[in-house]
Amino acid sequence: MKAFFEAIQYLFVDILFAPLDAIRNLELSSWWGANTINFLFMIICAGALVYWVKQLKLHKANNEENQDTTAHSFLK
Repeated sequence: MKAFFEAIQYLFVDILFAPLDAIRNLELSSWWGANTINFLFMIICAGALVYWVKQLKLHKANNEENQDTTAHSFLK
């Protein structure tokens, strides 16, 4: 049973968290390099938000949006 938990520890500490350790070490030499991934995630999220709002606006303009409170069976 001990080997099972040591295998889980090895998986997470030595394999899955290795990229995070690399980013932590990179931050000591280059703040911008370490935070590039954060900036990429922010750009992706901002793009998804803009797309989502545009789709909502498109559906509202076509009167495809059902705003009735009984639109779903569980709200009756």
